[in-house]
Amino acid sequence: MASFDTTRPRHGSASVAGLISATFATLVGRLVAWNDARETRNALHKLTDRELNDIGLVRGEIDSLSQCR
Repeated sequence: MASFDTTRPRHGSASVAGLISATFATLVGRLVAWNDARETRNALHKLTDRELNDIGLVRGEIDSLSQCR
């Protein structure tokens, strides 16, 4: 009895699928990084000036910190 391996992609389709997968992974990575920066910024804005001073920050530095990559 003969059998065929049907689980392998056809020639050329793997590169397209890989490109789509890489693009999607990049998009998701950027979205996660943006959300992390947003959450950090919101948490720092909730701190008092004294608490910020304890960790070596001033309120004016919060937005510039979240823009660093």
